[in-house]
Amino acid sequence: MRIGFVGAGKVGCSLGKYLMENGIDVSGYYSRTSEASRAAADFTLTAEYGTLESILKDSDTLFLTVPDGQIGKVWDDMRNLDIKNKMICHCSGSISSATFFDAEKRGAKVYSVHPLYAISDRFHGWKNLKNAYFVVEGTVRGREEIEGLLTSCGNKVIITDAAKKALYHGAAVVASNLVVGLVSISTKMLEACGFEKKEAAEALQSLFLGNAQSIVQKGMVQALTGPVERKDISTIKRHLEAFEQERELENAEAVYRLLSMELVELAKEKHKDRDYDELMEVLRNEEHSADF
Repeated sequence: MRIGFVGAGKVGCSLGKYLMENGIDVSGYYSRTSEASRAAADFTLTAEYGTLESILKDSDTLFLTVPDGQIGKVWDDMRNLDIKNKMICHCSGSISSATFFDAEKRGAKVYSVHPLYAISDRFHGWKNLKNAYFVVEGTVRGREEIEGLLTSCGNKVIITDAAKKALYHGAAVVASNLVVGLVSISTKMLEACGFEKKEAAEALQSLFLGNAQSIVQKGMVQALTGPVERKDISTIKRHLEAFEQERELENAEAVYRLLSMELVELAKEKHKDRDYDELMEVLRNEEHSADF
């Protein structure tokens, strides 16, 4: 299998380098910005291509590693070229392979191939891809080739359905992007307590990293600590009252209630002998939460 990349940004550079480091044949890069394709080709010791036709001719498989909004436009440029017996992939988390709407009629096989990992650096992100799950969706015929490509690199592969792509990507956003929002809310709380913004961010580092490591090592249930796990209703009521007194933290109160209700389910699993009904009532009922 010889793989070419259309798009030379963070995902394209990282995935291309990762495949090269695992002995996969990469032809090179095509980008509408020649500086980007040249930099990616230099980084991966592959070729720079000046046209879609040339990289398509020189590759068995094309990865479209362009922004989601550009995938359809690139496909429009590609679909009338000679794509017979080619495998065409994109790396969008939320878009299915159906965006390549008539590819199979033209003899191509199409896939979405998404690494469950946030690639934030163009030239260093590849180093952590060895730990990533890859989620694949697309043409059943020949799909084992894509699976084999990834498993040969040591990655685990999950097959999903096109109808579930948005839900899958939503799950990734909750565990990745929305965590940033949680840290932002926590930082604002500490600022209201007298911390400088930089001090608040630094103070939360060990707490955040330690908890993340505990989840990885022990699993969610055993890693759970805090007032919900202890069924400490009086402390939770004080938290909710504190949020009410700081009106600029209105989002914090809503997030606290919703996520605490989710934690109750984990707490029930950890402590099967405890009754959490009263705590759930406090979390659901805004008026009752301040009544203590």
